[in-house]
Amino acid sequence: MAELTSDAFLALVDPAGAEAILASGGVEIIDVRTPEEFAEGHLPGADLIDISAPDFVSRIEALDRSATYFVYCRSDNRSGQATALMADLGFESIYELEGGTVAWLASGRTLVTG
Repeated sequence: MAELTSDAFLALVDPAGAEAILASGGVEIIDVRTPEEFAEGHLPGADLIDISAPDFVSRIEALDRSATYFVYCRSDNRSGQATALMADLGFESIYELEGGTVAWLASGRTLVTG
């Protein structure tokens, strides 16, 4: 995990905690999977920023560092890399879905398409 600045907040949350955070609003949702995975199903309101795309770092750098972000992938490997980068770049508030969409679906929650 990246070393966090004193102003950074990074939390790994389970699906129930994630659902509560997302329901509270004011959170930007970022899916770091591939476009194909995103098309198969994603969290409602998620924006796709593919971690394997050549423009990934520049797209992350363009985001508002003071906003609150919720980041996920399939199993929390890629989202762990993404949130570490975000913390290094000075993002202040980041949540990461523990277990990714695998855990989300296993908990009985659903994904949307389209």
